[in-house]
Amino acid sequence: MMQINDFRQTTLVAMFTICSCGIGLAQDAVFDALVKDSQKAKPGIADRQQKMLVERYDLADRAAKGVTMPRGKPVQEAVRVRLPEGTTWEKLAAMSPAEIKSKKLWPAGFYPLPHPHHEVGGMVFPKLQIDEVKKQNSRDLTRFDLDYDLPQHLLPEFPAPIYLTTRTDLGDVSKGQLVTLANYYELFKDALNPKQLEGLRLLVTPFPQQQFNSTDDRRSLQPHSGVSCFDCHSNGHSNGATHTVADVRPNEHRRRIDTPTLRGLYVQRLFGSQRALKSVEDFTEFEQRGAYFDADIALAAKKGVNPLERGSQVHFMAEFQELLDFPPAPKLNLFGKLDSANATPSELRGQELFFGKAQCSICHPAPYYTDNLTHNLKVERFFDEKMINGRLASADGPIKTFPLRGIKESPPYFHDDRLLTLEDTVEFFNLILAIKLTGDEKADLVAFLRCL
Repeated sequence: MMQINDFRQTTLVAMFTICSCGIGLAQDAVFDALVKDSQKAKPGIADRQQKMLVERYDLADRAAKGVTMPRGKPVQEAVRVRLPEGTTWEKLAAMSPAEIKSKKLWPAGFYPLPHPHHEVGGMVFPKLQIDEVKKQNSRDLTRFDLDYDLPQHLLPEFPAPIYLTTRTDLGDVSKGQLVTLANYYELFKDALNPKQLEGLRLLVTPFPQQQFNSTDDRRSLQPHSGVSCFDCHSNGHSNGATHTVADVRPNEHRRRIDTPTLRGLYVQRLFGSQRALKSVEDFTEFEQRGAYFDADIALAAKKGVNPLERGSQVHFMAEFQELLDFPPAPKLNLFGKLDSANATPSELRGQELFFGKAQCSICHPAPYYTDNLTHNLKVERFFDEKMINGRLASADGPIKTFPLRGIKESPPYFHDDRLLTLEDTVEFFNLILAIKLTGDEKADLVAFLRCL
């Protein structure tokens, strides 16, 4: 089997063939060679990624008792990051960043998480999304060169419910269905005005993208119409689909992208985990013109970029996105705090920690639990740079503060999916912020986060 590190070079060489009349491009032969080489390398790539995941995490299906997402999917519990042998979380919390770094004790699961095939990158979709899209409209989001890597029980509920700020009386407007071009009109024709409905239509319309298009260097077996915004942001939420960030070079510095929920977009003022775009219109336009094609304008032109018209199409899409509401949080009052009459003692203690000792509220103030800023956590204080499956673990830089409302419904966590559960997230920030929480305090903090 070919070496994985040589795979990109091999596929590039396969793009050109020597014809009897001289040097020329034989498109069918080129694509056939690309498919053959990709499928030959695929098992090794998958094994490499799964070996890394198992070394980093406990991937078992272990649900928290009585804690579910709105449509009943269990929420996973417990710390899943594996510790270095002979270490405990208490011992780590007692050390300084320099000491953890010098002793090489930074947990493997706290390093950046690579893309399923980081050297190649591109959009990758979980199986449930692929199957439902194929069922509804025969569009196949399968890649012939790689598959999604995380197990379904660690991903968001699918399909997720949709709540509209303008029609709270309707509850889940999706009625339990994945919203696509095949059913959006029937589901939303009586809930939206014509402009909003057109915005939704554009969000579920597939457009050419780097890996899914009609060229002979695509990653779908058949020529493809492309992907839609809602292929990643299923029902305006998230299905766990991932990509690699488009506007960073060289490749080893490009980050795996966590697909964030679009719920509560109306309270946000920054868009993109690091780009700090100032409006969702800016972000929508950037995605179509740049991110869909790895910020390569020549490839975008070749593959069929669809420049959206700012004054109508982009605006219409943004108007619908800004109707997407957070999920109900029955234990919160009008100020985003717990109603003491309905909360448990553990949840109330967790709230006190959140706004006190744990310092969470400095970046995540109520009621929406975001400060609409970016912060540099300087995680690189804890480890030396190292290459992990094609991803150079190095400084992350400033990262956007994402809202925590509805957080239990949006696993995995952090901007690159490296934290699988809320318990992992609490342990991570316990070290990053040096707040030295006890075991009981960590449990109380998780209990509060599940109420948001």
